[in-house]
Amino acid sequence: MVVAEVLTGIALVQASVKFIKENISTVQDIGQIASQIDDLFRGEKETQQARAKKSGGGGLGDQLGVDSVAKEIIDARLAAEQLAEVANLVDLRFGHGTWATILAERARRIQEQREIAAQAKRKKIQEAREFEENMKQVLIAGCILGTAIGLLILLVLMVL
Repeated sequence: MVVAEVLTGIALVQASVKFIKENISTVQDIGQIASQIDDLFRGEKETQQARAKKSGGGGLGDQLGVDSVAKEIIDARLAAEQLAEVANLVDLRFGHGTWATILAERARRIQEQREIAAQAKRKKIQEAREFEENMKQVLIAGCILGTAIGLLILLVLMVL
């Protein structure tokens, strides 16, 4: 199953690169190939994730087999090579530094998303703590009230 995931990642990288190569000279702006660049990044990420998952799980034979190790290394280098080729094509077509700008903007957006997710997680934890504190206070108040009512009933019964 992991091998299929790696193939999917590599296949996505290769299909994206093929489309970009065929259309780079005719596109008027980077937006026309943006989805292919997204697919390129996604395919490269899938390749890396599948490789990481493979190294973390599975049988010892799967992890240490020469075929498996060689395929993982070659796939990772092919993906890196394809990314470099697209970087050169984009820079040649849209000017030097365009690819670096794309990478910087992508990194900034990824960081923003991580910060938003972390902030949401902190907020959820804070709300859980507040709920827990409120429940403690309600429980303490209920115990005090129950004890007071119990003592009052006991006092009334003793007087009668």
